Amino acid sequence: MPRFFTNDIDPSCGVGQVTGEDARHIALSLRMRTGENVILSREGIDYSCELTEISPELVTCRILSQTPCAAEADIRLHLFQAVPKGEKAEIIVQKSVELGVFDITFMLTERCISRPDDRSFSKKLNRYNRIALEAAKQSGRGIVPEVRGMVSLREAAAACKDYDSTVWCYEKGGVRMNSLGLAAGTDIGLLIGSEGGFSDGEAELLRGEGFTPVTLGTRIMRCETAPLAAAAVIMNLTGNL
Repeated sequence: MPRFFTNDIDPSCGVGQVTGEDARHIALSLRMRTGENVILSREGIDYSCELTEISPELVTCRILSQTPCAAEADIRLHLFQAVPKGEKAEIIVQKSVELGVFDITFMLTERCISRPDDRSFSKKLNRYNRIALEAAKQSGRGIVPEVRGMVSLREAAAACKDYDSTVWCYEKGGVRMNSLGLAAGTDIGLLIGSEGGFSDGEAELLRGEGFTPVTLGTRIMRCETAPLAAAAVIMNLTGNL
């Protein structure tokens, strides 16, 4: 069943609306008709709806039922990813959204090969958020994870201090992830380095913040593989996979 994200939902009146590009998609690309059903999602809730009025500018629906989105994890996994080179960021955004991350923040660390300025990166953010939207639709998510950046490693570490747990993946080794006591219903920060990993100084900074390094095994993973492997393990350990 087609799925769309919208804030124009009023459960008390039993009405939902879709505008903009999604309305044009329903009316012109899908050529849907009144009486057909769609799912509208907002803030983790899925609304099963019947189309009542259709135009390329505005689609109106009657809400039939509502349920929490079954595809949403009961943890909030916050990915902090060092900026990679090339198109790796697009892969990381798409696949991590499919795996269930709550949001994604790109960091600029010492060993980042790609070092875009704020202006050029802001343009890339528009594309990354578009990719996140499409991945959320494709994977049946109930929210669209926001992509943000760029922040420093120190800023990322400060944000992680507010979470229940932090997973810092370090290529020089650390504890196994199943020793961290990751629990359902919590906020978890996930820190991933760039192609060259974290510098010794950055490792000391993270240790100074009280974070314990975590190993993903004896194999050195690419920077676009590590966040996906780590996210999958976290989802499994917390009963979300």
